[in-house]
Amino acid sequence: MSTVPAPTVPRSEYPSPYLRLLIVVTVIVGLNYIVWRWLFSVNWDAWWIAVPLVLAETYSLIDSILFAVTMWRLRRRPEPSPAPEGLSVDVFITTYNEPLDLVLKTAAAAKRIRYPHRTWILDDGARPELAAAAEELGVDYLTRSASWTNKPRHAKAGNLINALLHTDGEFLLILDADQIPEPEILDRTLGYFTDDGMALVQTPQYFTNVPGSDPLGSQAPLFYGPIQQGKDGWNAAFFCGSNAVLRREALMQLGITGYVKAVEDGVDRALRTAGRVIRRAQRNVPADQPEVGAALGSVRRAVRTARADLKAGGSLAEITYGFQQTVDAAARTVVDADMGAIRADLEAIAALDEHGTDAMVLDEVVLDQLSDREWSPLGALESVRALIRAVDIDRADEAEPTQALATISVTEDMATAMRLHAAGWRTAYHHEILAYGLAPEDPKTMLTQRLRWAQGTIQVMLRENPLVQRGLTLAQRLMYWSTMWSYLSGFAALAYFAAPVIYLTFGILPVQAWSVDFFARLIPFLVLSQLLFYIAGRGSPTWRGQQYSLALFPVWIAACWTAARNVYFGKPLDFAVTPKTRQGEGATPWYLFRPQLTVMVFLVVAALIGAVRLYLGAISVLGVTVNLVWVVFDLFILSVVIRAARYRGPDREGAS
Repeated sequence: MSTVPAPTVPRSEYPSPYLRLLIVVTVIVGLNYIVWRWLFSVNWDAWWIAVPLVLAETYSLIDSILFAVTMWRLRRRPEPSPAPEGLSVDVFITTYNEPLDLVLKTAAAAKRIRYPHRTWILDDGARPELAAAAEELGVDYLTRSASWTNKPRHAKAGNLINALLHTDGEFLLILDADQIPEPEILDRTLGYFTDDGMALVQTPQYFTNVPGSDPLGSQAPLFYGPIQQGKDGWNAAFFCGSNAVLRREALMQLGITGYVKAVEDGVDRALRTAGRVIRRAQRNVPADQPEVGAALGSVRRAVRTARADLKAGGSLAEITYGFQQTVDAAARTVVDADMGAIRADLEAIAALDEHGTDAMVLDEVVLDQLSDREWSPLGALESVRALIRAVDIDRADEAEPTQALATISVTEDMATAMRLHAAGWRTAYHHEILAYGLAPEDPKTMLTQRLRWAQGTIQVMLRENPLVQRGLTLAQRLMYWSTMWSYLSGFAALAYFAAPVIYLTFGILPVQAWSVDFFARLIPFLVLSQLLFYIAGRGSPTWRGQQYSLALFPVWIAACWTAARNVYFGKPLDFAVTPKTRQGEGATPWYLFRPQLTVMVFLVVAALIGAVRLYLGAISVLGVTVNLVWVVFDLFILSVVIRAARYRGPDREGAS
């Protein structure tokens, strides 16, 4: 764990008092609105739409508050220190199935980086032709070792883990296969590592094949700008998978820590199961054998002691040795028990694995079998011995026992950064474009990419919720949570689209009335929120990103559902490498956006029905006006998918 004190940050690097005043006013106005909505404005007679709508509004307010907290310490770093001389650096170019000419173009650019380094192509596709081309270019080539055969591969994270164990540079520059680095990328980033507690420097991702209109929402000027700068102010700028420099020591520390934790978890699972086994066995002790009951009781106490010592950070070797000694002593006490029952129990233990107890794998099936069986006292003790012996010290289920990058999701970057922060390391966001990549050139690839990003983020949220992670500061917890929280917007979008349709079609109000109180609270909050976005973004074009945050609601909902199924029910997620070339040249792929187009049809039909109902005097002029404006806004948000479906790449923008 890094314990190097953080350098003092000059006040000039943080936001002006005027921006902070805007943040405070925006939050106060937003809270005033949402409290009033819950207390005085919900139409409980139509709770089935009124409650989802106010929940969606509450979600949006929390999202705005999290953004405001991020902006509170927006950090604009000064010029970095010059890169120290004499550092050893490995440049990793990760690839799986990208075109060879694309990978070699990146490798050639990486070779031209001015700071002394060694360039590696990490080919997860194990292509002989790429190995030959790398040799001709004069860069190193590496693919998975044989130890990965028939083991979990962990996609890009596994590729990097393999490379870490076959290289030795003090620092690593990680590039995707399409990210062309500038020659000065290391000169501009290595200076941050004069801070011995610095583990990561992330630079922006910028795409050269995106037109100014950005129809697929590929550029992210709000994220690679104010948001990352805001997270940086809270020491929470995180790894984005590419265009980042990392300290090897920090990653290897994560690997060792992760290995110890995995072994500790294995021991703890074995001890918990042992406690259940002994507890059941105690019920079978004959009344005339009190010494047997006492022996089993001593093992149960040893289980509690061992788990407490484990939680307190005691030595694994001493904990397991002491526990085994207690089990051996108890076994000697009950060795004169019914030999027939003992023989049956020992056969049951051996049958749990065809290779015998020494090779037992502690999966849930084995643990359930052990804890649910009615054991004799000695049989229970022997099963406990088998449990402790079966703890996988070597982590034989993995190709590499020390995993330096997180493998808990289909994206390795966020979880790895969160673990670095929890271990006490610092990170920096360097706001300068130093590599140029390629964005998706067709809507199908864009949707695949966004789904994978969202799935990976939700997996991390469900498996290692930052709100409860030890080692993180409160601000860091909120910074990670804010990114995860943003992918829940798909559910809020459903309420925002449904409410005007229901009112215009059936005249059912989700609020008690369209009153002056309502608009006097809502409109200032909306205006201030957009003003905060504009000022924090320094006028950069962020509206396209805001459109896609709602327009891709089916993707976000699908990501939440599939990630939850994966985490809780073991349903696999197919890892898809984002194609770097245009996919498909056929007809306009309207089918990709069926849900959005369906919602648009409902909105238009509802507007027509509302106009007819207004003509007939069935609903109020104010109600129709408000909801028609709402419908127009929703249609504007969703219209981005029409542009996306018609998009044919940067060289043929607008073709249909």
